[in-house]
This record gives sequence, structure tokens and C-alpha cells, in this order.
Amino acid sequence: MEDCIFCKIAGGQIPLPLIYEDEWVVAFNDAQPQAPVHVLIVPRTHHADVGDEVSAELASALVAAIPKVAGIAGVAASGYRTIINSGADARQSVPHLHVHVLGGALMTHGMVGFA
Repeated sequence: MEDCIFCKIAGGQIPLPLIYEDEWVVAFNDAQPQAPVHVLIVPRTHHADVGDEVSAELASALVAAIPKVAGIAGVAASGYRTIINSGADARQSVPHLHVHVLGGALMTHGMVGFA
């Protein structure tokens, strides 16, 4: 998608330091972190949200990237949370499928937040 910031990052048009990349996804630090570690894993191809049809290969690549990114970011051993927001009610701020990997602090028992 032409105006999508995540497409531009994944395509190299907006240069950012990447935490991880493979043929399917790129991962980089969130510009507005909600945790000490807050990395986004973004498909190289545009999909508006998790409701868009994605191939089994892309879905597998997204999930496979999560523990790799957690390891690189230093939170694999202590624990981390993954979140996929989908749509306006979930407050998805960029309409491009992405996985949040959050960690680096003790989280609350609810789905979001930190102790």
C-alpha cells in the first residue's frame, strides 16, 4: 500500500535499525514504546489486520519470528507478552498487520499494563 508507513519501513524506504528480518517479516522498536522492550514484527506484504487473508507461510513466519525477536531483545528467559490489535475498537494505530512483543518488566495479571 502506497501510504502505509509499515510498508515503507519493510520496503526500506524509511530506514530504521531492524532488530530482525527474514524474507517474510521485519522487526523494529516501537516509536511509542509501552514497555522497556517493545518491538513490532511486521509482514513485508501489506495486510490491513489479522482479519485479512494471509498465507499459511506468512502466518507461520510471524509466529516463528516472535521467540527469535524475544531472544534478540533479551526477554526470552524472563518472559514477554505478544499482542495483535485488529481494528478501531482495539486501537490499532497503523492499518498494517503487526505483532507487538512487550517485555522487560513485570506485567500485571490483566491483558495489558505493568506492575
